[in-house]
Amino acid sequence: MLESRRKFIKNLLSITAYAFTASSGLIYSSWAQAQWLKERFKATTYDELLKQYFPDIEFISSQKIKFSRLPRTAENGAIVPIKITSTIKNIEKISILVEKNPHPLIAEFFLSPVMEPSVSARIKMAESSDVIVIIEAEGKFYRQSKYVKVTIGGCGG
Repeated sequence: MLESRRKFIKNLLSITAYAFTASSGLIYSSWAQAQWLKERFKATTYDELLKQYFPDIEFISSQKIKFSRLPRTAENGAIVPIKITSTIKNIEKISILVEKNPHPLIAEFFLSPVMEPSVSARIKMAESSDVIVIIEAEGKFYRQSKYVKVTIGGCGG
């Protein structure tokens, strides 16, 4: 009897530890996360991307989206700094797209509506084209773009 009680307690502690670890998020499938990313970034043209992720959506051009750091002429397309700020309230997502890139979706930032909407990154540009920012806030989609001339290609150029 003593041995079965010890075995029961040992199994109970093991199950409890596993349940705690699984529920805390320490165990997750990185493969499943990679598959999600692969699906999001598989569009190869700007028009295909709009049809796939923004179907039947009317964009609102907004001067409330500011490119704080994005050069008019990028000396090297492999490293183009970008910083986006906005005064739009309750922003849920910021997407950065480059129209003429082999994969136009560059980055997506999911934000808490209480956060200050400011994101920065270094992006790659294959050639001179528009850099487009799409902001989703309260069910509306806001859009702003800026043309950037690239002197040396970045995506394999």
